[in-house]
Amino acid sequence: MENRKVRVRFAPSPTGALHIGGVRTALYNYLFARQHGGEFVFRIEDTDSSRFVPGAEEYIIESFKWLGIKFDEGVSYGGKHGPYRQSERRDIYKKYVDQLLSEGKAYIAFDTPEELEAKRAEIKNFQYDAHTRHLMRNSLTMPKEEVDKLIADGKQYVVRFLVKPGEEVHVDDLIRGDVVIKSDILDDKVLYKSADELPTYHLANIVDDHLMEITHVIRGEEWLPSAPLHVLLYRAFGWEDTMPQFAHLPLLLKPDGKGKLSKRDGDRLGFPVFPLEWHDPKTGEISSGFRESGYFPEAVINFLALLGWNPGTEQEMFSLEELVEQFDIAKCSKAGARFDYQKGMWFNHEYMLKKSDEEIAGLFAPIVAGNGVDETFERVRKVVAMMKDRVSFVKELWPLCSFFFIPPTEYDEKTRKKRWKEDSAAQLTELADLLEGLDDFSLEHQEEVVHKWIEEKEYKLGNIMNAWRLTLVGEGKGPGMFDISAFLGKEETLSRMRRAISELSKEQQA
Repeated sequence: MENRKVRVRFAPSPTGALHIGGVRTALYNYLFARQHGGEFVFRIEDTDSSRFVPGAEEYIIESFKWLGIKFDEGVSYGGKHGPYRQSERRDIYKKYVDQLLSEGKAYIAFDTPEELEAKRAEIKNFQYDAHTRHLMRNSLTMPKEEVDKLIADGKQYVVRFLVKPGEEVHVDDLIRGDVVIKSDILDDKVLYKSADELPTYHLANIVDDHLMEITHVIRGEEWLPSAPLHVLLYRAFGWEDTMPQFAHLPLLLKPDGKGKLSKRDGDRLGFPVFPLEWHDPKTGEISSGFRESGYFPEAVINFLALLGWNPGTEQEMFSLEELVEQFDIAKCSKAGARFDYQKGMWFNHEYMLKKSDEEIAGLFAPIVAGNGVDETFERVRKVVAMMKDRVSFVKELWPLCSFFFIPPTEYDEKTRKKRWKEDSAAQLTELADLLEGLDDFSLEHQEEVVHKWIEEKEYKLGNIMNAWRLTLVGEGKGPGMFDISAFLGKEETLSRMRRAISELSKEQQA
């Protein structure tokens, strides 16, 4: 193992949208490969044709392109170990099925689903293994002539792996250490089905990992129960020297309560569990995605990296390059990682602050235009500079910033009752006259003149500023008042003030 080049793989099934837990698995594989100067293979495990969903493979590829996780070879990337779709490798697998059969390490079984169901009803906790296989219809209990005739007659069958009882199976796990399982608890798993002439996950997975020279299998904890069988299969083929090292990652848990993270949790609490929006071709259901919800790919990567792995320091913000440098798979937790979606939003906010005003303005400008506002890019950038620290997502800017572009047509009643005093109309009229006389309408000059006027008149600063804000914004929100008036300019500021004074005075008198 020490002399072999590190090669890892991510091998999803095209059965629907890619769950965010799968994205994290791919990320950890990517980080491990890059850290060791290795290679990252993308394989599609599509042997279960009944669960195939059109568009799923393309969705998975697009997800990783958006996230910036790059593969070195595989489906859509090419490479010398292809084909990389398991459905295109059936002839390869048949050779290894025949090898196991000829060496007596697997056997043919003809039991129908009905017969298996009857046996489950008859025997409590039934599993097909050393204790029950002699009761079943298979090549171990039937004459060879009968087996050959059934096959010749086109009778459907499966090939099962022959698990010998009384053995200790050791799984060398980089996260969990030496995991020991007794072979007695393993069943004779189905490796191949004649119905579609395709292997099951277990055989295809082992053969592909061997032929593609995979050195480390980094996958979710849910696959840990199948690891002993995979070790036995490597032994059966005589491939012990090339057996990969395993690493079983902790589960992603619900944000609240018990159990693993599901799409229902996202629907219930209002967060995505898929990288991109997914349109289910079978049901027509649309599921939200991190991209369409406004997350930056860097924020998603940073958030996921820390779900189950801890660098051992206080650092939380990591670029992909920093993650490659610092990632240590041995520091992954054995316990499940709670999916704190609010922390994911926090990461997005932090990345919003890190990005330039120009970049955020480029994302915000189409939203401004989509609301019927024809505005220059430079003015959009100025608004972003004032307001981006108040939001976690670009889409949140418009409801917070629309007043910069569209004057208020009504005034928030709660704010009016609290901020518009009996003398506000008179004071704001004075302020409007003062501002109208200014030749220099810069923020600094306005601030100097207005503060001096307030002091001379002995007005209350808070009363003036709050009432002024109501006239320009329509409610009690926004940045500093001089930031707003300087942005709006003299003509728009005075127009809004005089209209508001008139409207608010009418309401006061009514």
